[in-house]
Amino acid sequence: MSADDPDDSPEEGGDDGFDEEGFGAGFEPADGEGDLGGEGFGDDFAAAFEGGMSGEEFDGEPDTAIPRIDVGVEGLDRMIHGGVPDRSLMVVIGAAGTGKTTFGLQFLGHALEQGEKAIFITLEESREAVIDAATEKGWPFDEYADDGRLAIVDLDPIEMANSLTSIRGELPRLVEEFGASRLVLDSVSLLEMMYDDQADRRTEVYDFTRSLKEAGVTTMLTSEASEDNAYASRHGIIEYLTDAVFVLQYVRSEFRETRLAVEIQKIRNANHSRETKPYEITGEGISVYQQANIF
Repeated sequence: MSADDPDDSPEEGGDDGFDEEGFGAGFEPADGEGDLGGEGFGDDFAAAFEGGMSGEEFDGEPDTAIPRIDVGVEGLDRMIHGGVPDRSLMVVIGAAGTGKTTFGLQFLGHALEQGEKAIFITLEESREAVIDAATEKGWPFDEYADDGRLAIVDLDPIEMANSLTSIRGELPRLVEEFGASRLVLDSVSLLEMMYDDQADRRTEVYDFTRSLKEAGVTTMLTSEASEDNAYASRHGIIEYLTDAVFVLQYVRSEFRETRLAVEIQKIRNANHSRETKPYEITGEGISVYQQANIF
């Protein structure tokens, strides 16, 4: 894999050798009742999917026959020619405070408003915190969860890393049975941090992203940006394994005015704007000012 070819992928890895016992200890099912430990990953993870859980315009035709979807962010969707190909694996890269989690919530909220089903997997927040954050922006995730249309799974990143083999095996089946069209994982950086060895990290993340592709669901991952490069993820891996990369960053002018800016780094099989555009995080989510310039 070279930095010059974003479509390169690492070699397929083998067994990770992690002990699969003990997954689920320390977190509760999505309805907040009972302990998930002791019955194996399938029953544990499946419990969260049960119902009742508490600048420029583009012209022309899309360049492929692949079905397209909107990501649900005003302005940004107009920067994408015809929408993101369905079942794409996307990543949103950004520093703290740039709105990565909000982006993911908005991405799911857009689908849920259209009657679709969705899954939100968080390694950072509790289920309650996710619902509160969405509700604050006007997306009734509590209602969607109660209706059985939204599964919110809160996992400890260490437990997830220790049970990753089981997760990879079960996730495609559970996603299919739940009937989700979109999935968000917030964030892949915490999973990457569980591996000290770079080769192990690459193999595990590659195998996990492959399982997401096998699940046949349009997926959005969030990732912390590198401290040295706002256009790269913390470990420089995930952007090479995904079909689309959105970069959220702070931009400072010569007058020291700071604004938020978004750039589409790549979308496979889709034309898109390569301009950097300003955006704001409002009470209704993220709005990209596609007709405006940064300064």
